[in-house]
Amino acid sequence: MRSRTSMLLLAAVLLIAGASFSYAQELAPSAPDPIEQLRLTPDQRQRIRLIFDQNKDERQSINRRVREANVALDQALDAEPADESVIDQRLNELATAQAAQMRMRIHTELKIRRELRPEQLATLRRLRLQVRDVMNPQRPLNRARRIPPR
Repeated sequence: MRSRTSMLLLAAVLLIAGASFSYAQELAPSAPDPIEQLRLTPDQRQRIRLIFDQNKDERQSINRRVREANVALDQALDAEPADESVIDQRLNELATAQAAQMRMRIHTELKIRRELRPEQLATLRRLRLQVRDVMNPQRPLNRARRIPPR
C-alpha cells in the first residue's frame, strides 16, 4: 500500500500526464513507478503536496460543478418533450464548469513544473508521451518524429 505522500505525488504525475497511469499499468504491469522515474527530492515532494493542498477545496468544488452539470444535461436530454433551449443552457453550464476545471489543471501543472529540474521535465515529457500512446494507440505520431530526415 502506498503512503499518503506517494499517493499525492502520483496524483501530481497523473495530473501532469493528463491520463490514467493506473490504466497504463494494467496494460503494462511491469512498468516502472512514474514517481520513482522523476526522482523527486524530499523538498520537491513537500512543495508539490503543498500545491495540491492549497487548492484542494476549489478543485473539489469545480469537480462537483462538472458532475452536477453533467447530471443536469442528462436530465434535460431525457425530458419529454426535450426543450432545446434548456439543453443549450445546460450545455453552456457544463462547458463553463469544464473550462474552470481545465484552468485549474493547467495552473496546477505550471506550479508543479516550476518545481522540477530540467532532467525531471524531460522525464515527465517522456512519461506523457508513453501514456498518450497507451491511451490512444491510433493517434498519429508527430510527423517530425515519424518521418526520418533525408
